[in-house]
Amino acid sequence: MHKSILTVVGKDQVGIIAKVCSYLADSNVNILDISQTIVDGFFNMMMIVDTNKAAKEFSLLSSELEELGGRIGCIVKLQREEIFESMQRI
Repeated sequence: MHKSILTVVGKDQVGIIAKVCSYLADSNVNILDISQTIVDGFFNMMMIVDTNKAAKEFSLLSSELEELGGRIGCIVKLQREEIFESMQRI
C-alpha cells in the first residue's frame, strides 16, 4: 500500500467532493479515510488515499489535482505519507 495525504481547502461550493472523488476514481486511487469540515464558509477536506494501483505516476496525479483545484477554486495538495513520518522523527 502506498498511502498519501490529499488536502483540499477553499471557499465552499457545490460539487467539490464530487469532482475530487471522480478524479480519484478515474485514476484508480482508493480513498481509505476522509474528513471534511466547513468553517465560516470555507471548505476543508483531508483524505488518506492509496495510490498503489493508480493509473498514473504520483507526480502526474499531484499536478493534475493541483490543476483541478485551480478549476474549482481550491488549493489541492497530494503528499506522500513518508513526508509526515519524516517530520515526526525530526
